[in-house]
This record gives sequence, structure tokens and C-alpha cells, in this order.
Amino acid sequence: MSSLNDIVLKIISSGKGILAADESTGTMTKRLESVKVESSSKNRLTFRHTLFSSEKMRTCIGGVILYDETIKQEFNSKKIPDIISNNGAIPGIKVDTGAKVLSSSPNEKITEGLDGLRERLKEYYNLGARFAKWRGVYTISEKFPSKISIYSNAHALARYSALVQETGMVPIVEPEVLMDGDHSADICLKKTSEVIKKCFEELILHKIDLKGIILKPNMILPGNKSDEKITSEEIADLTLKCLNDSVPKEVPGIAFLSGGQSEVEATKNLNTISKKNKSDFLMTYSYGRALQQSALKNWAKNLSDIEGTQKIFNHRAKMCSLAAQGKWTEKVEKN
Repeated sequence: MSSLNDIVLKIISSGKGILAADESTGTMTKRLESVKVESSSKNRLTFRHTLFSSEKMRTCIGGVILYDETIKQEFNSKKIPDIISNNGAIPGIKVDTGAKVLSSSPNEKITEGLDGLRERLKEYYNLGARFAKWRGVYTISEKFPSKISIYSNAHALARYSALVQETGMVPIVEPEVLMDGDHSADICLKKTSEVIKKCFEELILHKIDLKGIILKPNMILPGNKSDEKITSEEIADLTLKCLNDSVPKEVPGIAFLSGGQSEVEATKNLNTISKKNKSDFLMTYSYGRALQQSALKNWAKNLSDIEGTQKIFNHRAKMCSLAAQGKWTEKVEKN
């Protein structure tokens, strides 16, 4: 059996990143309805299979995060995890059951899904998954994230990670500090650092093998309602400061979430981070919308245009892969 560290390196080495195709049926329905496509099981599968069978999957995508519905589906009698594996990527699975109201702090969220997780993980392992994902969400304001939100989400992420590693899979640890709000980038740095440090305290307490995880954090950005204008260089400096100060050196890699950035913003900022990264951390992407949005819009115009949709996805995947290596430019983006 591959060691957990081997699995991590297969997913995020050589400019490869992660395609987050783990939208719940509810979220995927919103995405499809936004481009006026009916959210049927068939349409959800057809769009995802279009991406999974694209040419750049082999060179740019090391892992694909799936949703419960998708990991159990077949396309032309081929199982989805097999299609992904045959294209050179590793299948993964989202295992949390969503963020619910945190009872002691009703304006914040706690991620649920620990009940019965051990049994679900065994099932997903047998279906072909070799890594899993769990997302904690935190809001920023004067009072938030509260200590109770930081502590309880960190504890849940650690318990999840322990069960995932026990099953022989790699946990993606995703503490997402949301960009909603009018906060400054400096406040985002302070709060994100606090969140990540607490996560690692709990992971260490739960005896997690840190060489066998992938951290999926947000970049350090001002809030989406803030007037602060910040350059890609400043975003990279603040993000690297946060990670170098908060993440233990044993962690092999960091795969950023796009968190509401546009496709090009998420690519440009990752590129700047990669160029400035002097640490041993592998830096890459774990993008959902920032890999899929243009492809989805194209596909919505004509559901039979598989080739045209794949061409757009291939370009985006290649741009993200170049960015993970610090080789992206605005010139190659336009070509």
C-alpha cells in the first residue's frame, strides 16, 4: 500500500493540483441553473465527465474531489473513480455533511458529519477514493471568528483527519476563513493565522501524521466589501507570512482554495505566491469555480459541445499548473 506521503506527492507534485468537483447536489443545482441548464443527475454527470476525460487531466490534475453522488456513478459502463484513475489522477471524496449553525454562537458555523464517518470512509475507500476533504468555515468581523468557533472546528478537523488516516487515506484539511466582509488584509492575516495555528494544535494532539495531509487554506485577501486595493505581490507576501509562521515544516504541501476570486485572479495570485515561495512547502491549487466556470458557461450554450468545453477547461488547467510552478504570465493567459 502507498504511504500517505506518497499519495500526497502524487496529487500535488510537478505542477499538478486538485480539481474540486465536490459540489453538493444543491450547490451544483445553483451553478447549473445560473447558466440555465436543468440540474438532472444525467446533466451533472455529463458536465463532470467532460472535465474528467479532458486531455490536461493527465498533466495538470493530480486529484479530483468527488461528491457522494458522483463517486457512485458510471459513464458508459465505466465507474467514475476508474475514469479518473485511468487519466492519471487520484479520486478523492468530500465527507463532511455541511456547515450548520454553531449552537453556542448562532452567527457562526460548525461543520458536521463525524457520526458514522468511519463506516462511510471504508465504503469510499472500496469505491477507489484515496483522499478525503472536510471544510471548516469561519467568518471575520470584530467579534468573529470566536474562540468557540476556532476551537470546535479545529477539533472536528482533527477527529476527521484521524479517521481518514486510519482508513489509509490522505485528509485534506480545509479551514476556510471567508472573504465576506469589509475587513482589511491585515485583519485577514491575523484571524487566518489564529485559525490555522489552532488547527495544527489539534492535529498534533490527535497524533495526525503531518507528512500525510494536504492543507487547503484561503489566501490572505481584504474582504470583498472592503475599499482596500492590494497588489498580487502584497497578497503573496501576506499569505506566505501566514503559512510560514503557522504551518509545521513536516506538512508536504498546501493547495489553495480560490474563495470567490475570478479564474484569472486565482491564477495570478497563485503564480506570485509560487514565485516568492522560499519554503519547502509545495504550493498548488484546489480550485472549483476557478477551474470550471468558463467551461461551464461554454457547455451551457450547447450540451453536445464536449470538445469545445474541454478545450476551455484544458486552457484553465494549464494556466493553473503554470501558476503552481511560478511560470504563468498574462501573455500565456491570452494565447
